[in-house]
Amino acid sequence: MAISKNIVETNKDLVSIIVPCYNQAHYLDEALQSVLEQTYMHWECIIVNDGSSDNIENVAQNWVEKDKRFRYLFQENTGLSSARNLGIEGALGEFILPLDADDKISNQYLELALIAFQEDNSLKVVYCKAEKFGIENGLWHLRPYTKQDLCYFNMIFCSAFFRKKDWELVGGYDQKMIYGWEDWEFWIALLKNGGSVKCLDHVGFFYRTKQDSMATQLNLEKTKILAEYMSVKHADFYVNQLGSFLHLNTLAFQKEEENNNKLKSKKYILNAFCIAFFGFKIFKTH
Repeated sequence: MAISKNIVETNKDLVSIIVPCYNQAHYLDEALQSVLEQTYMHWECIIVNDGSSDNIENVAQNWVEKDKRFRYLFQENTGLSSARNLGIEGALGEFILPLDADDKISNQYLELALIAFQEDNSLKVVYCKAEKFGIENGLWHLRPYTKQDLCYFNMIFCSAFFRKKDWELVGGYDQKMIYGWEDWEFWIALLKNGGSVKCLDHVGFFYRTKQDSMATQLNLEKTKILAEYMSVKHADFYVNQLGSFLHLNTLAFQKEEENNNKLKSKKYILNAFCIAFFGFKIFKTH
């Protein structure tokens, strides 16, 4: 499938790919090679060095010399949200695609996403099917998006498309989300006041699984801190979707009955919200 001739390649149709990197120079070549191979060629790629101590600058500069569409930025280490925001601030494109330095995208991902935005003006977020690689391999089975389920789970990974103007309206990624979940919080901020979401019927994102990552380091104490912060910041969203905070308790039990094979991590998430709202856990985790 090709981009419609109605899409004129101007800055308005430029895709800005934002690649924050912190001590992941050994993965960066793979991520950037997947960008270079895109069938849709009207893109820029901004590599943001978040104060790394490895040789990311040398790796990044090799790509800048190879193709003028790559750009390189440096900041002192202030975290993933800050690095993404810095890249997006300097982005020229109408559309933004975050890409972590250890992940990859398919060569058609940009093209298919631009077609989706062209065909449906109501879209705020476009993502795709995904596959894991690394210590775990195979399709990443994520539940379909619904606004109500977004209260409980983040089913949209970080590498989804959105417009820069929408990022500006919500104030960007929240730099207080230092332990993780910054993507989840951002999707809530972006979608709680309207806009539709499309998941492409295409495996376009490849998520590297590792022993040591932000997700694996997220313990129950950090989960509780994040859940409390999100529940206060987006209280209007939870009340609108669940009817009341008390309704969360009932729905949580219902969802566990319907999905009794969920991963333990999902239980941690639900427990954290109930701890924040009620002061006690609802699931045993051992």
